[in-house]
Amino acid sequence: MTNPTKPTTKPVTPTNPRGLRDIPFELPQVTPEAKARARRLLDALRRAYPEAHCELNYASPHELLIATILSAQCTDVAVNKATPALFKAFPKPEDYANATPEQIEPYIKSLGFFRNKAKAIHSAMTSIVNEHQGQVPTTMPELLALRGVARKTANVVLGNAFNINVGFVVDTHVMRLSKRLCLIDTHEQGKPDRIEKKLMALFPRSNWSQASHLFVWHGRRACKARMNACSTHRICSRFGTCCDLTR
Repeated sequence: MTNPTKPTTKPVTPTNPRGLRDIPFELPQVTPEAKARARRLLDALRRAYPEAHCELNYASPHELLIATILSAQCTDVAVNKATPALFKAFPKPEDYANATPEQIEPYIKSLGFFRNKAKAIHSAMTSIVNEHQGQVPTTMPELLALRGVARKTANVVLGNAFNINVGFVVDTHVMRLSKRLCLIDTHEQGKPDRIEKKLMALFPRSNWSQASHLFVWHGRRACKARMNACSTHRICSRFGTCCDLTR
């Protein structure tokens, strides 16, 4: 006896609000009050860090892509020390594609996981040369198809190199501040994908890239892992009701 054909299920179309309907996944519902609070927080961060920007040094989209790949499990300071010689030795994507990972390794040996990163850079640049005419792609799916690129890296490149906001960069600082500043719920803590969706729902789309920089700057300069400024900084004391301000 043959099994009856299972009915096909239609893919669920996200029902995001106007201006976000191109986002291919559903964003969580947030209240107008939560959005208003997020905007007040954004304004406070802007006043505190008017110069906030991406702290990786780069002069072109492919250099930013490489620097972001290198930044995994490394500080921006360490990456910025390694990239000048790397970028001088390999000025164009074609130069990486024509080299071998072993030829890239000496320039990034000071960074963690340098062998894997050399392979990722070589593969990504080869794909860019062979499949994208030497230009860094400008869509999330195309970037995610490159070796060594996940959503965080793709969001960094799209937001900073092309001013395209299709997601919210979530790194260790953004994860920490999202919890301490009461922007996420308990079930979202420690889950980058859920945190990203929540922040995308809370903040205006045009501010996603800038907001991530502001979070990082505040996390590096005030709201650090040891919470050493939480009881005194005006932003933490105003918005950080989820912090243990006595620590």
